[in-house]
Amino acid sequence: MPWCTRSEIREVSNQAQKIHDDIRHGHLLIHAHAHDGHTTVAVGTYLHRGGKSVYLYGENHLRQIADTFDSPAEALTAFERVHAAEMHPGPAPLTDTERAAIEARSVFDVTTAKSQRSRPNPETVPVYLADAGDHDALLDAFLDAHGEFEKWRTWSDDTTHAIHESQTLRIERVHETPAHETAWTVAAYETPVSDRMWVLTATGATPAPVLQDLLNHLADGDGWDTRIGTPVDEKMVTAATQPLSEAGWKHTVDGRWIRWKSHNGATGVQFDAFTAQDPNQNLATWSIWAGPGPDRPTWTITASLHTPSSLLADLSETLAHETGTRQTHPGREHKTRLAASAPAAPAATAGRPTSRSR
Repeated sequence: MPWCTRSEIREVSNQAQKIHDDIRHGHLLIHAHAHDGHTTVAVGTYLHRGGKSVYLYGENHLRQIADTFDSPAEALTAFERVHAAEMHPGPAPLTDTERAAIEARSVFDVTTAKSQRSRPNPETVPVYLADAGDHDALLDAFLDAHGEFEKWRTWSDDTTHAIHESQTLRIERVHETPAHETAWTVAAYETPVSDRMWVLTATGATPAPVLQDLLNHLADGDGWDTRIGTPVDEKMVTAATQPLSEAGWKHTVDGRWIRWKSHNGATGVQFDAFTAQDPNQNLATWSIWAGPGPDRPTWTITASLHTPSSLLADLSETLAHETGTRQTHPGREHKTRLAASAPAAPAATAGRPTSRSR
């Protein structure tokens, strides 16, 4: 593919890999195949995605969906019309590349089986303590499920944009971002060429379930039409944090900061009443964090003044009630318990300096 850019090559190969995996795992049933004189072609039906039937063209990393049909009968009829002389039932024989990949996997399968004992175990935890997961996979799944958002890649291939068909909601995902830096930016506009109405950011370590909730809300399309100039009053702040209050989170007021903290103090939501008065409406007025405090967070979500209260309420509901998973290594909890139950060291005797370890 010498005529393709690096981004286009990656896109084609990624789609080919998805088709291969769907066939391998039984999600895509191949009815027939043929050789058109240049490459392998096939026709099949997805057992998910609404049962869509597809016409496949190419092999290995060049395989792609060339056409779609409403039913298997329609697909087979069209396939037979073109390839009747070379048509064979079922999937095509494995290519040399596919055979080599199977042989390579078989070597790693043995190693994987031996390492099962040391593999981390998933632990159910409050959602704000969950693992970050695969943010890129989250975005890919979101785009696959919501055709109203169009995917754009930047020239450097470091950033992906998901833009709503109305051009008034834009999601920016910066790939390979450090845990504490901004990896997601969501911005809403009154018109495709107007200033931002509101903006929300999330760092690279934000837990996957929290991001999933955010993307689900954006897909629903509610709350985009927040108008600049609508006063943010106590009623709106209360609506945004109602789930936290109902869950009994500790509510404090410290000067300009209004905070809600979980029972264990591991996460919190903060409203900056001072910033809310600033003429620059895109400043971070809301902060959601997990960790020792907002000044030393494990991950952070920030939102500007006019971020819809319905979106913030959804995030509050997730923080207050949802759970996620976190990988733990076998034996780690046992060692911790042993350390906790070990007898206390004798007190230092008078006149003997206490040893210090670094």
